[in-house]
Amino acid sequence: MTQNLDGDEVVECRAVSSPPPAPLLSAEDVRVDIDGVPACDGLTFRTTGDRVLVLGAPRPFALAASGVLPVARGRLTIRGVDAAAAARDRGAAGCALDPPLPPKWTVAEYVRWSARLAGLPKGEAFANARDAITRLKLEAMERAALGGLPPHGKRAVVLAAAIATGAPVLVIEDPLSGLSEDAARSYAHIVIDALSDRSWIVLAARVPLTSPLALHADEAIVASATRVEAQGPPAELAAAERRFVARVHGAIDGLAARLAEHGVSVEVQGGQVIFDLKGGLSTAELMAMCAASDVAIVELVPVARALA
Repeated sequence: MTQNLDGDEVVECRAVSSPPPAPLLSAEDVRVDIDGVPACDGLTFRTTGDRVLVLGAPRPFALAASGVLPVARGRLTIRGVDAAAAARDRGAAGCALDPPLPPKWTVAEYVRWSARLAGLPKGEAFANARDAITRLKLEAMERAALGGLPPHGKRAVVLAAAIATGAPVLVIEDPLSGLSEDAARSYAHIVIDALSDRSWIVLAARVPLTSPLALHADEAIVASATRVEAQGPPAELAAAERRFVARVHGAIDGLAARLAEHGVSVEVQGGQVIFDLKGGLSTAELMAMCAASDVAIVELVPVARALA
């Protein structure tokens, strides 16, 4: 409260900025077990985009992100909510790779019941199902039995069922796996169009850089079972064909200085080292220089291996 020149009280209005949204997907030291054995252990990252590729992480991580498997340690969240709770409360909907489908059910029945099982009233469920079927271009086969559909048709039905729940985030497991190049490209276009107003997370082993999924993704994360190897826009990661992520034994200070003389930059990221061979040094020459500096390379992996 202030006063103007006439002595009148004036109420000041100050703009209040909204806090930024929570990351679409966040992993904090995540471990997921299968039969008591860690399938992934120690994954940590935070996404920045609304359309994200997670490439190379083991399938149990994808199932945990979908809320199907529990997290044994750490925290895995979607928009700040634990993944399991997000799936339960329709904050996110999982789309598993080729789940078993009731072969005699029709496309329309399956999509409608998905919406109903998500807790939607009948009218809203049917409206959502109609919208989802239209988005996935399934109108011509909505009365067809699921058992007679081709693989990409079944995947489209599973995605339609997830969309019909009304969840704002879709978690999709390896949607292009096993499809021919033409079928994969066509289906990827349909997926992108269907999810134009939703946020999405696609978890896969690999995605071609020319796929619509890579072209429309804001961000890609290349991961293993234990760590993130690279993170950034897909095109930038794929262009880094001379960048390698390594695990090494030995002190690298002296090695870094020697490599710099050959145009190689060295970046330490926690327990791993990024070698950028843009100066033209071959991997064989890199390993020879490491050996001469008493540094052993335990593992050497191209950063761009999941985007090709």
